[in-house]
Amino acid sequence: MTPIERFNVTAVLFFTFVCPTEIIAFSDRAEEFRAINCEVIACSVDSHFCHLAWTSQPRKKGGLGQMDIPILSDITKQISKDYGVLLEEQGISLRGLFIIDDKGILRQITVNDLPVGRSVDETLRLVQAFQFTDKHGEVCPAGWKPGCDTIKPDVDKGMGYFSKQPDK
Repeated sequence: MTPIERFNVTAVLFFTFVCPTEIIAFSDRAEEFRAINCEVIACSVDSHFCHLAWTSQPRKKGGLGQMDIPILSDITKQISKDYGVLLEEQGISLRGLFIIDDKGILRQITVNDLPVGRSVDETLRLVQAFQFTDKHGEVCPAGWKPGCDTIKPDVDKGMGYFSKQPDK
């Protein structure tokens, strides 16, 4: 049994180097993730002492301030290596994000190059979509959000979705 299965939650594990904007954005919306049985975990190759200094610094001065998510210290860089996001020469991690469902199954991987941050909105949408498909057995089309139409995984029933689409 994996730790995620033991806690029966979906997990979003994201790797960060020195971008406080993503950590803050995920932390500020942690309750939205918890409301759908999902925990968000940040991971950086910095020490826990560095994390303490970072969280002790106010946001207005470039720090993280109060956090509502844990930040793992991957000081050995092994977690980053295991997830394939470590840039060994620089000693930092790419912006990797992994959605792992409550059964411990990896459902989504996103790895961004260093200069571009990730979207909390898109991560939340993906978690909701995976949970919806697991519960209902339907397919979520591009851009799907809760409450939007889905596609039945049956040729005839699936046409109900497509018949509502505009012709081009």
